Amino acid sequence: MPPGLAMGTCSKAGLRLLRSGAPGGPRHTRPQTGLPVALAATKFRYNRSFASYCKPAMSHEAPAPISNFIRQVIDADLASGKHASIVTRFPPEPNGYLHVGHAKSICLNFGLAEDYTGLCNLRMDDTNPEKEEDEYIAAIQEDVQWLGYQWQGEVRYASNYFDQLYAYAEELIVAGKAYVDDLTPEEMRQYRGNLNEPGKESPYRSRTPDENLTLFRQMRDGAFADGSKTLRVKIDMASGNINLRDPVIYRIRRATHHQTGDKWCIYPMYDYTHCISDALEGITHSLCTLEFEDHRPLYDWVLNNITIPAHPQQIEFSRLELLSVVTSKRKLRQLVEEHLVTGWDDPRMPTISGMRRRGYSPEGIRLFAQRAGVSKTPNVVDFASLEGAVRETLEEASPRVIAVLDPIKVTLTNFEPGVTGSRSAPFHPHHEEWGEREIPLAREIYIEREDFAEVPPPKWQRLTPGGEVRLRYSYVIKCDEVIKDSAGMVVELKCSLDKDTLGQNPVGRKVKGVIHWISAEHAIEAEVRMYDRLFTVARPDAVRGDDGEYVDFKQFMNPASLTVITGYVEPVVRDAAPETRYQFERLGYFVTDRKDHVAGGKPVFNRTVTLKDTWATQGQA
Repeated sequence: MPPGLAMGTCSKAGLRLLRSGAPGGPRHTRPQTGLPVALAATKFRYNRSFASYCKPAMSHEAPAPISNFIRQVIDADLASGKHASIVTRFPPEPNGYLHVGHAKSICLNFGLAEDYTGLCNLRMDDTNPEKEEDEYIAAIQEDVQWLGYQWQGEVRYASNYFDQLYAYAEELIVAGKAYVDDLTPEEMRQYRGNLNEPGKESPYRSRTPDENLTLFRQMRDGAFADGSKTLRVKIDMASGNINLRDPVIYRIRRATHHQTGDKWCIYPMYDYTHCISDALEGITHSLCTLEFEDHRPLYDWVLNNITIPAHPQQIEFSRLELLSVVTSKRKLRQLVEEHLVTGWDDPRMPTISGMRRRGYSPEGIRLFAQRAGVSKTPNVVDFASLEGAVRETLEEASPRVIAVLDPIKVTLTNFEPGVTGSRSAPFHPHHEEWGEREIPLAREIYIEREDFAEVPPPKWQRLTPGGEVRLRYSYVIKCDEVIKDSAGMVVELKCSLDKDTLGQNPVGRKVKGVIHWISAEHAIEAEVRMYDRLFTVARPDAVRGDDGEYVDFKQFMNPASLTVITGYVEPVVRDAAPETRYQFERLGYFVTDRKDHVAGGKPVFNRTVTLKDTWATQGQA
């Protein structure tokens, strides 16, 4: 499906044929737009790869914006003339891979900028040199672009502003609003007080501006040991907001920085850096999660006490809590370092790179972010909502192919040996312009083991001994004989094929069941990774034991979160490129693995999501 290909629909007759299990619905016709002329004139055959038509951007339309309190603030600011346009930013710390919570923030900040014809910056808040790496910076940029967004100009770094941050710190010192403190971290905690008791002023708070300026410059020049001194702003040690009890804005730390090298041995704290970086970039609306609400007075205090022209407005919204996952970077790193997952991009991880490798579409993640909403109330969302949004976008965008993942051999006893027929099937029931593929039919085929029952339950409509079922896009077959091995397991079915049943039921008999199948001779063997949820409980990091202590979240890991099997897939997927998405008919959505799949080699598929929410039907959601 080339980019820009118009959506098409099957004819009513074609849909009737599909529903009846006839040979594949509407025949291939030359599409009106999109396909190269040479290919448009050629009927798809089973050995022609459809990969190049599966990979481009999806046709699922972007959802319309939904009003929320942040949009109301922006609307009022633009209407009043406070701002002529808006500038937002996405400011991750490059100390790990982005996860689903970051995806919501990306969609919010970049989405608002798009909707209001504004700008959005990508800024690395890189003030902690010991934890930040270029690997994470590259991954962050890739994730943002994969989600469909582009920042204005170059990637920005808080470290680009270290000189200005230092100058503003000296300005605060000269004004008597900052001082160098010699308290140890433990002493500082004791002096800070708590929510019920006011803090105590440091004995070093009374140092003169000249003394503080000299000491601060000596800190910069490396005269003191790491952690021996800090620079604090002088606000109010009795404040009910602990963040205003003379917070530290600089500390001594000898560490090589990924951007500035060894130029600095003092580094600014996040709260101090964040607001000034916003102001220097001309950010109009600084959007943060709700835990920064108590930090807003400090954000405003810093900007009100330095000579900086801009004063962005910080607005807080509730953090996304997605059930059945953990999003703490510390816990995610633990999973990686203890080899409980294969890496940050393991398809079971809630990282953007993990979701991408699993086959989630950027459109699905954006749709999920919109549906999750923006508010100040707790934003608790079931994992099924994410899967549902992904499933919804994949439904219209994924070509259909047949795969058999747990095969039983079926021998069609009245089908001539050595002869290969074929049945036509559309790549998508709603996209006639995508064309068809030819599915080879031979004497020996595979069906799914779960589509056969020796002793069927009530209302069973699949294959049984002596029963009939239709092969999808093909004929009706009847099971005449069941062959078992020495352990009593069914290993083969002998069936007869009714050659008068293409597109119609046999005379006098009504066959309701339709199952999928694949030619044993022509099928391609594939490695199929059946992924499921990584944890078995909704909040794995919030379960307390009998002693009241939190239980190690790793105890709730799902032992069935990954099962690797060998399956059989239509030969049309032979040349599929990595990250090619398909719907395996009746089974779910699958994608060729981003790393391990090689076009032309043995396919490697990841299950993205089932056709339905199986956890809900099991009562486990």
